[in-house]
Amino acid sequence: MAEDSSNFQVPSVPKFDGDYDHWCMVMETLLRSKDYWVVIENGFREPTSGEQLIPTQRTTLETMRIKDLKAKNYLFQLIDKQILKTITQKESAKQIWDAMKTKYKGNTRIKRAQLQRLRKEFETLEMKEGESVTDYFSRVMVISNNMQNCGEDMTEVKVVEKVLHSLTENFNFVVCTIEESKDIDKLYVDELQSSLLVYEQKLV
Repeated sequence: MAEDSSNFQVPSVPKFDGDYDHWCMVMETLLRSKDYWVVIENGFREPTSGEQLIPTQRTTLETMRIKDLKAKNYLFQLIDKQILKTITQKESAKQIWDAMKTKYKGNTRIKRAQLQRLRKEFETLEMKEGESVTDYFSRVMVISNNMQNCGEDMTEVKVVEKVLHSLTENFNFVVCTIEESKDIDKLYVDELQSSLLVYEQKLV
């Protein structure tokens, strides 16, 4: 069944933020699931002026044009407008995709800059007053996962130590207990979160 273009919705895919490898993987999965990857991978040829097409060729061409239009729609929605301004002269989805690949794939300067920013965020990250354990762990893991995607070696112990040293003062007792009773080098993030959640419930 053909997709109803009047109900076109952008999926919950993050906009391109400089991490090309991750964005490319997510976008390729999305476009493959929608059956639009063919126009990215192979493109399609518009007939030359005066070229005669048989009915099946015209049908195929129209199908490819629609797929290309819908693929471009996703790309336009999921690429920042400042980046789009530099590639708006590209006519097809394949041309836009190839332009993004040329600009950002393997761009170590961009990855290095992004990693430096994430390292700073990670170093200064602290639990906020009134913030729940679940919400704080979510913030920590988003940043640590992004760092890992940029090539940083994010070990369990690094994340565990960060959390233990950045909790609010009302967790001081349980932090001391954990540090005295457990081998931090062998403590998993999920195990730490579970212990803190139990303690948090006692504080309520």
